[in-house]
Amino acid sequence: MSTFAIGDLQGCLSPFEALLDTIGFNPDRDQLLLAGDLVNRGPDSLGTLRRVYELRDNVRVVLGNHDLHLLALAHGHARPKSKDTLAPILDAADRDTLLGWLRGQPLLVEVPEFDAVMAHAGLPPLWTLEQARQRAAEIAGVLADPQSADIFFSQMYGNDPAGWRDDLTGPTRWRVITNYFTRMRFVDRQGDLDLTTKGEADQPPAGFVPWFEHPDRLDTGCRVLFGHWAALEGRSGVAGVEALDTGCVWGGCLTALRLDDDARFRCDC
Repeated sequence: MSTFAIGDLQGCLSPFEALLDTIGFNPDRDQLLLAGDLVNRGPDSLGTLRRVYELRDNVRVVLGNHDLHLLALAHGHARPKSKDTLAPILDAADRDTLLGWLRGQPLLVEVPEFDAVMAHAGLPPLWTLEQARQRAAEIAGVLADPQSADIFFSQMYGNDPAGWRDDLTGPTRWRVITNYFTRMRFVDRQGDLDLTTKGEADQPPAGFVPWFEHPDRLDTGCRVLFGHWAALEGRSGVAGVEALDTGCVWGGCLTALRLDDDARFRCDC
């Protein structure tokens, strides 16, 4: 049995199928860890979501910002963006099955057999693993309740507050937790987020650093698997921090990391 961690699919079904062939994926023995952003921007978001759903017994998924955008659209709390490729999902006969499954996925997955954790954008540098675990579970509980989920999606969008405060409550607290797990790239010394800069890690805004280079980043004792940041091209430069998004939807490639031996496999988009 092998376990493969795979970066952002973003609706790129053909490269996903090609990557499964390249790694010799066998559903009778292998497991997949998908780093979120299953859908959007790519040519076949519906087919990709259906394929992942078919493989659900072999897959562990974390939610990414594009997955949450899809759910917000479905709840009527967002407007389609010009580059969205989500309409076929929203119009599909099996949309309720697919979206119900997606809404049940977490923000954080722990992989104790490999001393690893996975979150779409990474692990906030000033949070302990227990704090991250509790805050991710809090959002999972919100999404599990239809009424709370509707409130969540109605107030999910926004960059404020910029960072964590212990006195945050309600939808504001939920938004900050979600921003850390699904949108984080650059943070300042206090751990506050810059959510407008999307470029190279070596070109941070003044006073900010990539989250994995924070000088006071807490040692959680585990490897961190994440996607979201295609500009990294699969390289964080920090031991134990595994970048998986290699920009398939932007013409790059789709990457799988075999956790059993750290071998990397890639298929061009």
